[in-house]
Amino acid sequence: MVIVFKISDNTKKKMIDYYADKLRDKTPPYAVFQAEEGGTIITLYESGKAMFQGISADVDANMWRDMEAHLNNGKAPVENKKKEKEKKSQEELYEERKKYYYINSVGSDEVGTGDYFGPIVVTASFVSKDNIPFLEELGVKDSKKLTDAKILDVVPKIIKKVPYETLIYTNEEYNNHPEYNMNKVKAILHNKALLILMKKDNYNYDKVVVDQFCYPKNYFGYLNESENVFRKIDFTTKAEDKCLSVACSSLISRYVFIKEMDKISKTLGKTVPKGAGEEVDKFGKEMIKKHGEDVLRRFAKLNFKNTDKILKEEK
Repeated sequence: MVIVFKISDNTKKKMIDYYADKLRDKTPPYAVFQAEEGGTIITLYESGKAMFQGISADVDANMWRDMEAHLNNGKAPVENKKKEKEKKSQEELYEERKKYYYINSVGSDEVGTGDYFGPIVVTASFVSKDNIPFLEELGVKDSKKLTDAKILDVVPKIIKKVPYETLIYTNEEYNNHPEYNMNKVKAILHNKALLILMKKDNYNYDKVVVDQFCYPKNYFGYLNESENVFRKIDFTTKAEDKCLSVACSSLISRYVFIKEMDKISKTLGKTVPKGAGEEVDKFGKEMIKKHGEDVLRRFAKLNFKNTDKILKEEK
């Protein structure tokens, strides 16, 4: 039996005091605490949601429902009744990602595929269970919340402990293979990064995880022409949130991408904007006037719609 509802701050304080001597050794991510009493596991999350699991979960849950009403003028707690239909919250995502988080894992992730300027960067890394506390302390488990400045600070610390392999696929290389769609490019680069990393050492991993950007059948179909294909992969959506090795790979890739964009900015004499919006179009037009149309072939992905917009208005 699982019961979940949200409680107010004053009830949270009562609950923290009540379970102070019943805490479990490990606290799940995004949780204030996890305790056990009489066969019921009680988890209080930072968001204010309280989860009761076990045969007698209803007994414990009812106790805190009554407490919530008592402390808040009779108002009952907000029940979580739409678990499957609603977008998973962070704590629900944790329940789903257990099989990927506390393991020895190899994960691969990429950046730059949605940026008009700058390369595609793919990284595969190995994270052992021993490194989980170190990575959590750096904030890797919340990697999507890290700013570029924070990434520039933490990644040098990560790469001192975490084995990795990074591939940089320049836009000149990308433009020389216009028949490739983006998913094929990603599949080829992920496969190559994983194979190179695996050759470096005999890693004792439990799973190899890749964010599912296409169906596995299509992924391996894109690799039909590859001589060697790494096949024992777990594909899962939101892999960066579930698996620390994927999160590390994402951060390392972003770090390298930032450095590469800095190099391009120095070459062009102006900071290159990220993404593919109007600011990018404006920058592209400016660079053509200054350096000529070949600047796009060198530093941009020509099959993006930005190219037509930039060139159309220039001609």
